[in-house]
Amino acid sequence: MQRSDFHFELPDELIARFPAKERRDSRLLVLEGEHISHRQFPDLIDYLQPGDLMVFNNTRVIPARLFGHKETGGRVEVLIERPLDEHRALAHIRSSKSPKPGSRLQLEGGVQAECTGREGALFCLTFLNDEPLLELLEAHGHLPLPPYIDREDQLEDRERYQTVYAQHPGAVAAPTAGLHFDDELLQQLEDKGIKTAFVTLHVGAGTFQPVKVDKLEDHVMHKEWLEVTPEVAEAVRQTREAGGRVLAVGTTSVRCLETACRSGEPQAFTGDTDIFIYPGYQWQCVDLLITNFHLPESTLLMLVSSFAGYQPIMQAYREAVQENYRFFSYGDAMLLSRSDLNESN
Repeated sequence: MQRSDFHFELPDELIARFPAKERRDSRLLVLEGEHISHRQFPDLIDYLQPGDLMVFNNTRVIPARLFGHKETGGRVEVLIERPLDEHRALAHIRSSKSPKPGSRLQLEGGVQAECTGREGALFCLTFLNDEPLLELLEAHGHLPLPPYIDREDQLEDRERYQTVYAQHPGAVAAPTAGLHFDDELLQQLEDKGIKTAFVTLHVGAGTFQPVKVDKLEDHVMHKEWLEVTPEVAEAVRQTREAGGRVLAVGTTSVRCLETACRSGEPQAFTGDTDIFIYPGYQWQCVDLLITNFHLPESTLLMLVSSFAGYQPIMQAYREAVQENYRFFSYGDAMLLSRSDLNESN
């Protein structure tokens, strides 16, 4: 398949630049095979059964964007991609000229950093302040809203661009399918007998990286760090043995689970994944998927097309545009079932 196969027209006014008033206020497009239903997000509970396992990504978004200037006076914008330890990080840097190794950056709040080298497109930074990096970011950083939101971050974003179950700091983009859940809905799911498990994947800025090659197999996928514990692997195994279904909340949970199940059986995994899922992929683990609507020609649109079927997904996107669904991070959601399971039923 070609990159152009995943293009669709999206009116600018359908891009959600602010969250809904309440987390659960989003709409839910349900795609079962080729059948489309239009529901509200809390209706999700109607599609789940006792014994199903929902897997959430409990990463926490860090205020990873810093503004400042170089020693020479030129403006810089720093976006932390990955903290390496308490004082070092890999980062994207926007400036008129790239900083050279040994040069220093003067950032907001008296934060100082030295550029020590490069790793591909990323800059290696050492932060010179005594405070740990995450503390500096919490005090002086800006929440890194996605580029398509196209506005400055606001105080409200500190809460709403974060899941209610966020626990482990390290992401620079939210696992946005989880933004629709509030504590009340999570309790209702538990009361119905739906099991839950938590994986961690620190979402990187590469999630917004466009596919620049025509042939999908030529795309080099970005790497992201994840952890699937032995307990989660066992919960997946037990669910499947008991005839329950595994529901991934978001494409980041998909990347965790499918990486951990590459051998065909769920196994604990900690480390980087560069798994690239597109039509033709042989699914190992996930049966149902909750996800938001994704960018045209993006790897995430390719992933959901592999999961639910290319034609059904593209038709669902066309209908979502016609029905004025809200798109992307702060937008509405979809509930998808796996295409090969639909066919077997």
